[in-house]
Amino acid sequence: MATATTRDSFVERMGGALTSAGLARLPSRVFAALLVDDDGRMTAAEIASGLGVSPAGVSGAVRYLDGIGMIRRERERGSRRDVFVVEDDAWHGMIARVDQVYAPLIAALDRGLADLPPADPAHHRLRLAREFLAFVLTEMSDLDRRWAARRAELGLDD
Repeated sequence: MATATTRDSFVERMGGALTSAGLARLPSRVFAALLVDDDGRMTAAEIASGLGVSPAGVSGAVRYLDGIGMIRRERERGSRRDVFVVEDDAWHGMIARVDQVYAPLIAALDRGLADLPPADPAHHRLRLAREFLAFVLTEMSDLDRRWAARRAELGLDD
């Protein structure tokens, strides 16, 4: 079992890495705190206390993380308190939802392509973007299948 100091160090390192990758600082730290928590479940008060931040800040951070599929909100049985949960395989779950992100982008690009004549210089950029996103979606289904096989190979299936 990790010590509080070890967990705190991880939260700061991982939070910093996620922030460098483009995620806002507090959601990065909240995600890291949930990731390193023994059962991956914390209340807003536990998160606020552990990170030394305001409950209002935690509220915004967990709303954001829930919205992008990095965590989920559950109601504690017999209580009105929410508990925020990170899945053991959170990265896979988040990336597996890529179609929810890319489908609206592809639809917007399709509309732009329909509205612009093929000779318009922007048409080429829009088509390139659309085809790349469609390619990523296709590749993700294969990646999902390969990850399932790799998890089994590593003995990491639940």
